[in-house]
Amino acid sequence: MFIGLCFALLAFVSDQLSKFFVFEYAMEHGALTEVTGFFNIVTAFNKGISFSMFDSTGGWGRVILIVVACAIIVFLLWWMKNETSRFVRICLGLIVGGAVGTLVDRVRLGAVYDFLDFHVNAYHWPAFNLADSFICVGALLIVCHALVCKIKGV
Repeated sequence: MFIGLCFALLAFVSDQLSKFFVFEYAMEHGALTEVTGFFNIVTAFNKGISFSMFDSTGGWGRVILIVVACAIIVFLLWWMKNETSRFVRICLGLIVGGAVGTLVDRVRLGAVYDFLDFHVNAYHWPAFNLADSFICVGALLIVCHALVCKIKGV
């Protein structure tokens, strides 16, 4: 479990530091910075969940999201504790670290701070942050691991 907790801490600290430094930069240089022809740094606060779903639920929505996030984190820690695969424990650590980063934003700011904006011409992917990336990558790697184990018959 130790390795999973180390990755959780690494993901959490990376997420929070990136948000701090990007927010400070955005306050000095404006809410939108073009980096490349397909990537911007933006300032977006998401009160909902993925892609701003449930963004308009008000105060109760925030409380419900906090409670659900806590329950999910507890479940993931339980899974990490009981998992035999070191690789899956690392992946779970990435997910937990990202989830805790999102939870801290929601408690501290009332919303999740997103700043990564990828686009093709005028078509923008919803803004996201490192916590979202850690959660997605960790989950994708767990699915890939499960598929490889199933194919190999492990």
